[in-house]
Amino acid sequence: MNAICLHDKSRIEAFLRKNVYLHIYSIGDLDDFFWPDTAWYGWEQGSEIQAVALLYTASEDPALLALSERQDVMWELVRSIFHFLPQRFYAHLSPGVAEVVKQQCQIESYGRHYKMGLKNTALLQDIDCSKVVRLTENDLEDMLGLYKEGYPGNWFNARMLQTKQYFGLRLNHRLLSVAGIHVYSEKYKVAALGNIVTHPDYRSKGFGKAVTAGLCQSLYEHVDNIGLNVKADNIPAIALYEKLGFEIIGTYYELKVLSHL
Repeated sequence: MNAICLHDKSRIEAFLRKNVYLHIYSIGDLDDFFWPDTAWYGWEQGSEIQAVALLYTASEDPALLALSERQDVMWELVRSIFHFLPQRFYAHLSPGVAEVVKQQCQIESYGRHYKMGLKNTALLQDIDCSKVVRLTENDLEDMLGLYKEGYPGNWFNARMLQTKQYFGLRLNHRLLSVAGIHVYSEKYKVAALGNIVTHPDYRSKGFGKAVTAGLCQSLYEHVDNIGLNVKADNIPAIALYEKLGFEIIGTYYELKVLSHL
């Protein structure tokens, strides 16, 4: 077995499709919209890929996605490419891999997270989305204000508004709830939800449910699979997503590597 750099999109996709919801972010990043900001590594036995890791470099701190059902193989891959990685980076890691990285690096932990996939799409049809509107670049200032009040510290790339897959709900012209995407690809038929927030003073009123349902209804006109990440202790969010038809399909740990030991 040995680590290799991967450049063939079709070969990468064929491996990632074996577990679409676990790898939904990575599949989306094959799209030309994201591809220039990616580096791909594989763990190969003979001519068969056993694991794939993605380094996404568009953000200020790059992000390593290293998720696998075979945690021992993924750790071998991560260990072998460590000298290629930046000194500081975010990481989404399978449980066994995260434990070893914690021993090898100085880290800041963001805890256990779940991967969720939208499996029961029928539940979306019963949700009233009549007040939900599509957002554009003209809404950016209001969005940034809402994120500052309701979701400080979230990672939002305004470029994603170009996808036209951000939706909001206003009350008396004030933007109170937003749902959008981190990854979206019509070519690869996948989307990953993100930047979902409702103003703290207006929660538990169904606003978040409505904007997220409206977003998913729009996405399903263009994609086949929708997923998301959520922190394991965010019980209200998990309950909301389950009401929309999402199911937990995997666990990972999110952390920031501050330095290699």
